[in-house]
Amino acid sequence: MPIENYPSIRLRRLRKTPALRDLVRENTVTVNDLIYPIFVEEEIAAMAPVTSMPGVSRIPEKMLASEIKAIAADGVKAIMMFGVSHKKDATGSDSWKNDGLLSRMIKIAKDAAPELVVMSDTCFCEYTDHGHCGVVEQGHVHNDMTLVNLARQAVAAARAGADVIAPSAMMDGQIAALRDALDESGFSNLPLMAYSSKFASAFYGPFRAAAGCDLKGDRKAYQMDPMNGREALRESLQDEAEGADFLMVKPGLPYLDVLADIRANTLLPLAVYQVSGEYAMIKFAAQAGALDEKRVVREALGAFKRAGADLILSYFARDIAREGF
Repeated sequence: MPIENYPSIRLRRLRKTPALRDLVRENTVTVNDLIYPIFVEEEIAAMAPVTSMPGVSRIPEKMLASEIKAIAADGVKAIMMFGVSHKKDATGSDSWKNDGLLSRMIKIAKDAAPELVVMSDTCFCEYTDHGHCGVVEQGHVHNDMTLVNLARQAVAAARAGADVIAPSAMMDGQIAALRDALDESGFSNLPLMAYSSKFASAFYGPFRAAAGCDLKGDRKAYQMDPMNGREALRESLQDEAEGADFLMVKPGLPYLDVLADIRANTLLPLAVYQVSGEYAMIKFAAQAGALDEKRVVREALGAFKRAGADLILSYFARDIAREGF
């Protein structure tokens, strides 16, 4: 081949050595970007492994303080807390009691590791006997009655010491309702992380087993249609207009287009939730020898950053904090 026909633009020049590749890397993931979801169960004596999520267990409430200290010692900076209640009723009323599981676990976590950012998932599916995310009237979740109860739960979490309130019920107007309730209760500086684009996804299966929130039927009347992208942007921009401090897309990898679209239309910090089904697929494929778990996790988290996420909720967060990225 004549030398004049050789390529003058050689993109491989910057891939030549590890040091060069590091210098020109466009996106990075650090422990500062990660939020670790945990499940806390009352009235059990020992860790309860979640069989569909290898490596994840429900934490007994009586062991929570020591586990929180260990999580913080590993280098995790933030957690999202989910309660596994044994006191369920039609409205999930235990979740807004000052001595209920939600309040107790937040207090325990903040006392055990004051520097840890404690986020409270604000919803009712873990606390209702029917498994829906709010008040059921004539077979449907009643939006405005649920807003009243979400406000009660948010204020209870704030009083318990939560650093961030994260409403995930997908009720219309929930950000405005919670912002008003928190402000009126003296918590005007407490931020809201909106699960703003939360889809009615098949990827939540293992979570429902972990959180004990299975139900007959589905949540399609309030969670989003997985086929809709423009609606996701509307949901997120509405939450921003109502006063959200963060936005979130859930699940993660199947919705990278949604994540990128929201990123292009907001300046708010943007989170993405790598959900239980995404976690389980990687874990079980790795156990079968089909892929390299660490490399796949790095690629998946990198995809979230590349699409525009600032923060990533991931069940791999503790492993990454211990072992590095």
